[in-house]
Amino acid sequence: MNTPADLRFPSIDGLRAFEAAARLGTFERAADELNVTASAIGKRIGTVEELLGGALFVRSGKALALTAAGREYLQQVAPALSLFAAMPQHRRTAQRHQRLRISAPPTFARQILVPSLESFTAAHPRLELEIVLSIPFLDHEVGDADLSVRLAEPQAGGRLLMRDRLVPMAAPALLARLPPLRRPDDLRHAALLRTPLDPWTPWFRAAGLDWPEPASGPKFVDLGLTLEAAVAGQGVALARPALARHWLAAGSLRPLFASSDPSFEPARQYRLQGEPAAATGDSPERHFADWLITTCASIEAEALAVLSGRA
Repeated sequence: MNTPADLRFPSIDGLRAFEAAARLGTFERAADELNVTASAIGKRIGTVEELLGGALFVRSGKALALTAAGREYLQQVAPALSLFAAMPQHRRTAQRHQRLRISAPPTFARQILVPSLESFTAAHPRLELEIVLSIPFLDHEVGDADLSVRLAEPQAGGRLLMRDRLVPMAAPALLARLPPLRRPDDLRHAALLRTPLDPWTPWFRAAGLDWPEPASGPKFVDLGLTLEAAVAGQGVALARPALARHWLAAGSLRPLFASSDPSFEPARQYRLQGEPAAATGDSPERHFADWLITTCASIEAEALAVLSGRA
């Protein structure tokens, strides 16, 4: 077969994305059928449109309608794809991969979820796991996630993942520059790192202090950035040991007031949401939820051991 030098073919993935979206009416439904994300469907169709030099769909929100060029192209593409699909060499004998999309806040994902994932993926090699980040302070959730981890109060529902506490901690370099911090009211000598996710006022009350919320000093709308600032010696962080356990174990952060231990259990804890009520013990959602509950329990115990000096 002699092919002209200027002839360009679209990718099979692009054609399959186009045909599925045209038949099903949305990128999301096409993504479910082809076991990819809606974003991937859009990008694949975009490459076909770029090659053809025109739009194949008219987009109105999530709904799609074929353009005149799209209808004509579908009539030409569909029979070709049917021929490819009919070839036995193209059919997989192995079971199709399942996909599970997990949404989680950045610090939980980095400090809890991702470092532990190998044990889950090893146990479920045919499950394609996708991790996406949410923004808890802005209440920005990923709408098409199968399961979501949220820092939320009990009334928000979902399975409780761990009972974390809030403990003041600081870098040794900062402690060396400050007067001794032996009691909670000694914090008046220190810069306090602020985050609206875990404010200081409830801890002040638990420690017997009637101080208002700090009004000055660095403020971070992210728990991980707050910890990084504390490690850099920029101030005292009110932090969750489970998130800080590696820095605590390495000595990069030290808990304060260990003898009196005025730690505080906040109302907002990490919870797993989105489990379907009818999920069976064999569903991907149930497998992941059970694994995450067990993993978080182990991490919580590890954090307590580090905090008490037993690790």
